[in-house]
Amino acid sequence: MLTIVLGVVAAGLSAALGWLARTYLWKRRLRRKQAFFGLPDNSESLLVVNREAGGPELTVMRHDVFALLELAAIVKDCNAHAQIVAHDAAQQGFGERTEFCVGGPASNRRMMAHLASLLPGVRVNVDPEPGPDRGAFQIGSERYRLEAGRAEYVILARLTAGQSREVRPVFLFCGQRAITNQAATRYLARRHERLWRKHGNASFVLLLKVVNSQAYGPDVVELVADVTRAAQAPLPTPAPATTPRSTHRAT
Repeated sequence: MLTIVLGVVAAGLSAALGWLARTYLWKRRLRRKQAFFGLPDNSESLLVVNREAGGPELTVMRHDVFALLELAAIVKDCNAHAQIVAHDAAQQGFGERTEFCVGGPASNRRMMAHLASLLPGVRVNVDPEPGPDRGAFQIGSERYRLEAGRAEYVILARLTAGQSREVRPVFLFCGQRAITNQAATRYLARRHERLWRKHGNASFVLLLKVVNSQAYGPDVVELVADVTRAAQAPLPTPAPATTPRSTHRAT
């Protein structure tokens, strides 16, 4: 009888310790996720939506809706709340609430403002006229052209105004097409722990490439480079044109 009782007690202690260990690890992962996204319990966040380029103000493309669903799931997992705001109605600074801003500057005025003030080393060609550079990214001295359906680029950034824990980050998903915005949000949702281990609470800017989206959709994504330094530094100014010297002497 004593042996049976001791066995039951030992099994109960093992189960209790296992449950405590799993609970501790789960809470640790949750706190780390909340810190990375700036979303403590019951906090508020903004989902800033764009519009379809050339369309009505409140028309959101299908892939951008999917991107918002990815972000809403992240907010819910952090026990926080999300408020959806149109790009031209989010007239406030950043740092008080975590912000997720979706869409390129052609369709999102808020994104245009963020690029101008936070990422001076990034330029996006928003010319509506067809051409090889339409939608192209320039980051520092490098240019990345859009090849629709084959190779499309998107900037994924986590930016803060300081290192204080009270400052909430802004996440940018600036893609050449709507499907790349969805790809970037999915990349963030799947790899946030790896990004936390590498960057912690620091700002970062990643350039991603969506490969063959016409066949694979938003699922095949490659990391092109960490472009944080180039994106946060002013674009290099082109050298001024010089007038060639005459090789003829007056006689």
